[in-house]
Amino acid sequence: MAAAAATLACSGLACSGLASTALASPASGAERTAYPLTIENCGLDVTFDKPPENAVALGQNSAEILLLLGLEDRMGATAFWPNAVLDEVKDANNRVEVLTVEFPTLESVLSKQPDFVAAMLVTLLGPDSKVAKREDFHALGIPTYLSPSACSTAGNATDAYGDRAELWSMDLLYKEIEDLSRIFDVAERGEALIADFRAREAALRAQFSANADLTFLFWFSSPSPADDAYLGGGNGPSGYIADVLGGRNAIATDAEWPTLGWEGIMAADPKVMVVAQVDRNRWDLDKAENKISFLKSDPTVSQMPAVENGRIVTMSGAAMNPSIRTLYGAEQVAEQLKALDLSK
Repeated sequence: MAAAAATLACSGLACSGLASTALASPASGAERTAYPLTIENCGLDVTFDKPPENAVALGQNSAEILLLLGLEDRMGATAFWPNAVLDEVKDANNRVEVLTVEFPTLESVLSKQPDFVAAMLVTLLGPDSKVAKREDFHALGIPTYLSPSACSTAGNATDAYGDRAELWSMDLLYKEIEDLSRIFDVAERGEALIADFRAREAALRAQFSANADLTFLFWFSSPSPADDAYLGGGNGPSGYIADVLGGRNAIATDAEWPTLGWEGIMAADPKVMVVAQVDRNRWDLDKAENKISFLKSDPTVSQMPAVENGRIVTMSGAAMNPSIRTLYGAEQVAEQLKALDLSK
């Protein structure tokens, strides 16, 4: 990433080539990692005898952090991609095998003979994971790392992603970047990346004043128009985006991924509808254009004031996961709010 002074003029996906600029910058004086290194991660102490050389990243956030740190030559494979990779690391990502854009099998991960597995979600590396438990890898001598964002939620009997009692923040991502950069002995790159994100976050907050009337509803996807919609929960990354833009989430739940029918969505009466573009193509309503078509054509839903007044904006679906993409999503929404004259 570029230095903070240059970052203020840069916004999200327009920052093509930014990662390579930062990695070419002079070293910050960060200390080299001393091995063996023990990292406390989500309640576990994980020890690394040397920098990983063949890592597998489970989840878009884990993969993109490693790519932004310039570690593509030490990545064996990735999996689980709701959206296309960031433009600035597209070339680097082309050098890394993608096992699947959905949940991989344990066998496919082990076939890459990884010496490290990093994951962004508990459904990828947790007690009830669809892929494997951390102890499955540890029993084979393969250290793991789970995103602090994933283990900062409380248990929820009906939602594998849990509840979040406090508003998510980028601080959890900064911890993740710091940890991963130490594991791979590239601490100076981690410092540069964190500095860039902090500057971009500050620039966004400076653009928007607090506005109690500015409410957002974040629609990730739905199996069909007749089904309940998957929404961004009140204290999750979607709530963070609303907060950094001066507003609040219209869905005030602790659940990370609540589902709600359209009667409930209409009752929430958001000022702005945020529809996600999800590139995986699991459902027709993964596509933002199909969501917008439904909103405008349904006889009842189309009567929502946000829809009637054209206050519909789009955002990458990956931004609704706790990830670096959340900040990119906030930047996407910010640009559209300006066009709607909803900035300060």
